[in-house]
Amino acid sequence: MKRSLLFTFALVSLSLFSGCDSLSNVADRVRDKLDARDESQVRDYAAPPRSVYEAVRVAANSLGFRFLRGGAAQGTFEAVSGVMGGDVPNSARQVSMKVRIHEAGEGAEVVVVLKEVIEADSSNHAGIATETPLRDTPLYDSFLRAVQKALDGQQGAAKAP
Repeated sequence: MKRSLLFTFALVSLSLFSGCDSLSNVADRVRDKLDARDESQVRDYAAPPRSVYEAVRVAANSLGFRFLRGGAAQGTFEAVSGVMGGDVPNSARQVSMKVRIHEAGEGAEVVVVLKEVIEADSSNHAGIATETPLRDTPLYDSFLRAVQKALDGQQGAAKAP
């Protein structure tokens, strides 16, 4: 009797402690999936961070984004696109942009994250929206090319007498 009780206790203890390890594995897998959703595009530029910030501001403006917050000293730039009609009647769509600028060696590193903000029923549920990271959109390439073009324009203006 004592042996079966001891065996049962050992079996229950073993299953409880092995469950903690499997739960942490599940948490790690969920964390990895969420991190993969927030993928960003990274590009290095051979210019000082303040010049790159100004080029980011000009590039975002040229693509129709409106500045929200950030600054050259903070190394951040946040902006949103104009509100567009969604796929469903009474819905709205917008793209948000978050840019981080870090000093990297002789230049600056730019990290861009674009998210699509969709408000499914803006007439009945105003202010309730869903954000989805944009991963494979050509908007990243367009923006990063516009940043390079703005930097080239800054350097051309600096060389002109």
